[in-house]
Amino acid sequence: MGRPTKPIISTERAARAALGVIDVRGLDALSLELVANRMGIKAPSLYYHFKSKTALLAEVARLLLLDVQIPEETEGDWRDRMIALSVATRRSILQHPNAAPLLLQFFPRHLLLGSYDHWIRDYPLPPDQHMIFVEGLEKLTFGSSLFEAACRARAVEPMPQFDHARYPHLAEALRTNTLDDEALFIETIRRFIDGFAAYTTRTTRTTRKKPAAKKATAKAPARKTAVRKKAESGGEVETETLAAAEAQSEQDV
Repeated sequence: MGRPTKPIISTERAARAALGVIDVRGLDALSLELVANRMGIKAPSLYYHFKSKTALLAEVARLLLLDVQIPEETEGDWRDRMIALSVATRRSILQHPNAAPLLLQFFPRHLLLGSYDHWIRDYPLPPDQHMIFVEGLEKLTFGSSLFEAACRARAVEPMPQFDHARYPHLAEALRTNTLDDEALFIETIRRFIDGFAAYTTRTTRTTRKKPAAKKATAKAPARKTAVRKKAESGGEVETETLAAAEAQSEQDV
């Protein structure tokens, strides 16, 4: 079978061509003409697939997440799997720092629904804590990725030069930090997950102890009532005994 006389145009192929233009020239320089030239076609041909430049940019944003190399198997527990997923997402975004801002404008959350549902099943947390966990992990991952991408796109350091004498505590923190950007991100995610798990465990233990406290409270009226009934029926009850029962009842409450 002979090869087609005209290049085949597909949505993904056009989006990848646009991503290539953005990588080289920057987001502001993107035009349908440049994308068409990169594909070896005429610009009007792109309008069949994209009604506007905005539609093309939205498709580019999708690629940044579709290209994430999701780890299939990771040694360790669920914490390690969450860290591996966050790192893979961050790396995919940072491969195209010029295009990263598109995630803020066209965040394709619908692409993540299946991933959310898949990974939530691994969380050994109560269901009412799942969305809090997803929210925190998502914002840490994308926040770190977009901030680092902006610095790379502008060729600036994440931390500007500053007077160490004026900001001694920050200077000491930077001096003693031994982690690079990715290692620092990994440790941040790890602390978040460990802290979240510890908080959930602590809350669960506190909730389980509440029924025991109610049983202790229920004993107070019973003890006090028994002593008074004996007194009313003519039984001999010393004043000190009645007072002691009342005092014990207050302690139980």
